[in-house]
Formats: sequence, C-alpha cells, structure tokens
Amino acid sequence: MEVEKVEELKRFVEECKSNPSIIHDPSLSFFKSYLQSLGARIPSSKKSNQGDRPVPGSDFPGESAVENDIGDIVESDIELDEPEVQDPDDEPPQKMGDPSIEVTEEDLEAAQAAKMKAMDAISEGRLDEGLEFLTEAITLNPKSAILYATRANAFVKLKKPYAAIRDADAALQINPDSAKGYKARGMARAMLGKWEDAASDLHLASNLDYDEEIGGVLKKVEHNSHKIEEHRRKYERLRKDNERRKAELEQKKRQAAADRDAVAALKEGQVIGIHSRNELDSKLKAASRASRLAILYFTATWCGPCRVISPIFTSLAEKYPKAVFLKVDIDEARDAASAWNISSVPTFFFLRDGKEVDRVVGADKNTLERKIAQLAK
Repeated sequence: MEVEKVEELKRFVEECKSNPSIIHDPSLSFFKSYLQSLGARIPSSKKSNQGDRPVPGSDFPGESAVENDIGDIVESDIELDEPEVQDPDDEPPQKMGDPSIEVTEEDLEAAQAAKMKAMDAISEGRLDEGLEFLTEAITLNPKSAILYATRANAFVKLKKPYAAIRDADAALQINPDSAKGYKARGMARAMLGKWEDAASDLHLASNLDYDEEIGGVLKKVEHNSHKIEEHRRKYERLRKDNERRKAELEQKKRQAAADRDAVAALKEGQVIGIHSRNELDSKLKAASRASRLAILYFTATWCGPCRVISPIFTSLAEKYPKAVFLKVDIDEARDAASAWNISSVPTFFFLRDGKEVDRVVGADKNTLERKIAQLAK
C-alpha cells in the first residue's frame, strides 16, 4: 500500500479513537458492518462522557447509562483458495438402470463388453461415446456399483457434477464401501464448491482405496473445508457471546426497572408505615438500591414518649426527603419487632446499604436530628 494512503488511514483511525460516534455516519456503514463482522463492539452514537457517574435524574448513584441495543453479528465472506466452482449442469437426468430386472449370464457378458468399449473410448478422449457404452452396460447390468461409479467418473471429466453425483449415489446405494463412488462424488462436490461434503467423501475414498488423484484433490478441498469450519466456529462463538451480552443487557434493564419501581414506592418527604417484616425488608432493599440512608422507627400507640416524638419524626422526613423514613408499630408488625429484638420504644435504627450504622433509644429529639443530619449527607 502506498505510504500516503497508510498515513491517511492512520489519521482516520486516530479520529475514530477520539470520536467513536463518527462510525455511525451513514457514509461509513460499510466500515461499521466490517467491524461488526469481526466481532467488534460498536459504541452508542450518543456515548456519555460521564464514565460511571450517575445518569442525570437517576436515583442510583452507581447506575451508568444502559446500552440500548446490541446488534446482530454480520458474517464476513470467507477467503477460500481457488474458490471458482463449476456451473451446475442443467441437462435432463441421465438414463438409469432398472434394479428390478433379472440379470442373466448373457447380460453380464454383454455389459462387460460394453464397459470395455467405454474404457477404450474414454482413454482416447471420446468421453461422450464412452458414456453411451457405459449407459448400455448399466442398462444390461443395473446392479453393478462399479458401472455407476465408472460413469460417475466420466461425468466428472465432462464437468457435469450433478450427473456424477446421481451415479455416485446409485453406486453407493448398491455398495456402501465403493471407493470409486465416494471419489467421484467427492470430486463432483468439490466442483460445486461443497468443500466440507467433498472432504468427507474424499476421506472415505482415501481410507478405502487411496490414490494420488484423491490426495491431490483432497489437499485443496481440505484446506477450504478447514477454513469454513474455523469460520463457523468463530461465528458460533461470536453469536453465543452476543446472545450472552443481550441476555445481560435485558437483565440490567429489568433490574433497573425494578429499582425504579422500588424507589418510586419510597415516598420522598413522607413517613412510610410498615405493617409486616416482609414489607420492611422490601423497603430496606429499595433504600439500599438507591444508596439512601434509612431511618427505622419502632413505636407503639400506648407509648407516651412515642406520641411526642412522632410529629418530629414526620417533620424530619419532610426536611430530609432523600432519606427513607420507616415507621413500625410493634403491636401491629410483631414479626418485624421480633426480628429486630425490640425491647423498648421509641427506638431508631440508622441503616445504609442494609447495615446498621447507628441507633438512638428514647425520645431524644436533638440527638435524633443531629444523627440524621450527620448521616444523610
């Protein structure tokens, strides 16, 4: 490549590094498709520069912008060695023998004589004439695998792969161990660019009766077959990875939606009444997801100091709307009170990320507000 073009390419790559969104330019769609075919992950066209900072308006300090979409994998073309293939032969199917007829000794002799004439004609390059003699032999002895395999080979020489495959199939139906049948079919499939099928047939032929012609064709076919197999494995791996990433993205979306719903139920600036342990656990989890301070207040209707401190607790909820204020009546939610080992009321617990960071026992207004102010920062 010319030096100037290389330098121009370098500048373009540097520009992509500094501004990845240019890859989404419609004029570069061919380049984007090429990168995706290699398994590259294309960044969003509106990529945030905030890194892992909170998304504006999010209640979750650690929540980053969730990728909206993961595209499908686009396969690239495979660069094969000598990929030219033979155009399919569109002639009517050749005449086949009737396997139901009774073959006599005379038929066998006549078929052998026709085969000999065919071989002489083929050896002298008169392939069409040779095919006529082979067809005559097959008509006389339709149960001979070698006759079908021989005619299949002649069709290969005439570059008529479909006709060759039909005869090879007939030969293998009669004799599943026909090396000549596998050889002819493998060579015909190679002519059609069916490299993996061709490699399979030629390997079978080689195992049954190896010759140099099989080895030569197999060498080329096998190289392409391996490339196709590697290509398939690569894209199966990429597709699995893509599906995994899609599943992870969907899970993140579902989790984000659940977190938003949970936070929406936290009622900013209000005291949330708790009626059971399950409800308490749910609200504490929601507070943890939102990285908010939770103040858990255990009270009772018969408690005099509780009646004094309750209005103050309500006013503090209004003053600190980003904290979560939870109120539990120990007589109503006995399971919650038991889980927290409440022995006296009022009792206040301060929790962050689900863990207790402090507590206040008794109706001490000043201590309560001071700790809220300190921990709600």
